[in-house]
Amino acid sequence: MDPSINNPYIFSEDDNVDLKQEFSKYLRYWPWFIISLIITFIGAYVYLRYAPRIYQTTAKMKILDESDGLELPTSAFVFKRTNINLENETEILTSYLIVERVAKKLNLNTNFFEEGTIQTSLIGELPFYYDQIIHGDSIENSLSYAIDIKENGFEIINLKTERSFSIPNHNTLEATHNLPFEIKIENKQLLNQNIGKRYIIKYGSLKSRALSLKNKIQVDAIGEQSDLLKMTIKGESRERSEMILNTLMDVFNEDGINDRQSVSKRTIDFINERFESLAEELDSIEVSYRDFKQNNNLVDLATDAELGLEQRSKSDEEVFKVENQLALASLLQEVLVSSSDSGLLPTNIGLSNGSINSLINEYNFVILEREKLASSAGKNNPTVLLAQDRIDDLKSNLTRSLNSYDKQLNLSQRQLKSRNRKFVGQVAQIPQKEKALRAIERQQKIKQSLYLLLLTKREEAAINYAITEPSIKVVDYALSGSGPISPKSNIVYAGAILGGLLVPFGLFYLLFMLDTKIHGKEDITRVNKVNPIIGEIPDIKNKEGLLFDNPNDRSILAESFRILSSNVNYMLPVSEDQKGKVIYCTSTIKGEGKTYISLNLSLALSSLNKKVLLIGADLRNPQIHTQIKSDKNSAGLSNYLHEASFDWRKNIVKGFDKHPNHDILLSGSIPPNPSSLLTNGRFKELIKEAKEIYDYIVVDTAPTILVTDTMLISSLADVTVYIARASFTDKKLLAFSKDLSASGKLKNMAYVINGVGHNKSYGYNYGYNYGYGTKN
Repeated sequence: MDPSINNPYIFSEDDNVDLKQEFSKYLRYWPWFIISLIITFIGAYVYLRYAPRIYQTTAKMKILDESDGLELPTSAFVFKRTNINLENETEILTSYLIVERVAKKLNLNTNFFEEGTIQTSLIGELPFYYDQIIHGDSIENSLSYAIDIKENGFEIINLKTERSFSIPNHNTLEATHNLPFEIKIENKQLLNQNIGKRYIIKYGSLKSRALSLKNKIQVDAIGEQSDLLKMTIKGESRERSEMILNTLMDVFNEDGINDRQSVSKRTIDFINERFESLAEELDSIEVSYRDFKQNNNLVDLATDAELGLEQRSKSDEEVFKVENQLALASLLQEVLVSSSDSGLLPTNIGLSNGSINSLINEYNFVILEREKLASSAGKNNPTVLLAQDRIDDLKSNLTRSLNSYDKQLNLSQRQLKSRNRKFVGQVAQIPQKEKALRAIERQQKIKQSLYLLLLTKREEAAINYAITEPSIKVVDYALSGSGPISPKSNIVYAGAILGGLLVPFGLFYLLFMLDTKIHGKEDITRVNKVNPIIGEIPDIKNKEGLLFDNPNDRSILAESFRILSSNVNYMLPVSEDQKGKVIYCTSTIKGEGKTYISLNLSLALSSLNKKVLLIGADLRNPQIHTQIKSDKNSAGLSNYLHEASFDWRKNIVKGFDKHPNHDILLSGSIPPNPSSLLTNGRFKELIKEAKEIYDYIVVDTAPTILVTDTMLISSLADVTVYIARASFTDKKLLAFSKDLSASGKLKNMAYVINGVGHNKSYGYNYGYNYGYGTKN
């Protein structure tokens, strides 16, 4: 017969621990969760109250393309891709060279702080006059000064050396000191507002501040096909962050403009140098021309050889062009030989060779690219060395091209002079003096045309220098958000809630994980799913109400034992002889409450007007006499087992007046050989006789793991009530009781959990208290 089918109150073996049970296990400690939440909320409030506010500042700019507007469309234009390498521009923008200029321009190696009661805040500038004497580049070690504003003057303290300076009248300009700054307050209203306040000035090396700023600035491209860059910086002072980003854009723009102006500047300088020598040569030629005509009395040329002179004139023009190109090529060779590796060559000076002009332009472009890379990546960078190799190759190509061009011009000159000699024969009658005059005029014309050409080129270079286009276009100047990005109150409070719940949860989880004691039926069913749990006895704090001494009692304890007695009845096997049933009460170890359970179970059965006999079979450690305040050495079971003439009926004890059907047979004197007495056959005879008289015989036996007394007489039991005590019995001991039942050493075994907390007992929250008082 399956007792779990007959009795709906017997707890199912297959019940699994659900989330509700786990939740209720932690819910018992809800005050600790509330306290933890209060503490974390207070901590979050204090943090939000005094944590520095961090603001995010952003700016946007467009990188302008340096290419000319009339160039043919490239593949990048056809496929809508920009010609600008934004990665290079980003590296230049955040390079140490650019950032250092920004730090130096804004004097960022000097920081100002206002000290409060709890928090010291960064401010953009002091609220009164401040003039820094020490130069930013000269600061190598950190310096800190505290300025206390008092009614009669300043109290300035060097925080590094603890040396103090007293400045009267709030004016350091009128006092002798060696401070690196000057401060003063002349406005009385401003003075009254700042009396009692402390300001701190901190100086640091320009290099460390520049490196710190370099790490703070974040530059990102906006879109894959865009020329826009977005710069972001985070800091406590919005004004300071905005100044940094705006200055960064200005310095970057100036750097790009200076790079493009350097070519025009080099051209202007070259032409100005040539002007000096050309002016001297022209003056010399003009003086020679004047002196020659004066000395030879020449006024006009003869016209008798007009045809020959016309041919001669054309030949002279061709010779002039060749000699002009030879002069320009010679000048360019001199510049190429005399210039350093970083020197730029003049462009568009009138040389007719397009190949050489292209090489000059390419040479100047590579020079500028190498200078940019060297400033950002260093001279030993592989890219810089590769650019230097390209410069050397271009310089060699220019030299070879100029030499080849010079040979070509010399060959043309010889050919033209050879042809010119033919014309000389045709005009043999022209005086030799006229020839010399023509030579002087030709030299004068060459120098004049060259002078005018260079003058034109200088004006072009000056115009390009003056109207150099900017490198960037500012899309958005630096703008800070209206609210701080850190700390965020919603995230902080959410973290406080999470921490306030997780900390106690983690502690209790660890406590539960390390707890090896049983606390409820789920701990037993997790180990033993075969034997049912027929009762949970609540933990009663009131020690005076531990006995079911009143049959009409309606307390929680009384109701729990009534349920236990009912469940025990369902566990008892059905028989037709109508004899009494034997109920054993045992446990694993001492202290689990088997005597307490057996006594109250017998009283609960007696309250049903059933005749009940309670036998104290724990001969080694009897405890029933303590509950009824009887003598420990009163005659009982041990006397009966030892003496054949002992009549157990005459030694029955009535321990409870309100339970007339309840009898007790005490354990008697503690014998030296309990196991031998229990197996001598008289205990079996006792049970046989008692079954004829009583409806129930409840036997309080010895703990099973300590001695074998219980197993020796276990065959006489109809049902074995195995007691486990909450928060006392170790979970490892459950395996021992499971093995006893599985091996048949204990018959028809069922568990009773003693000392269960109020919130762990089955049905106590809605069953036991329904319609009952605590006690009649």
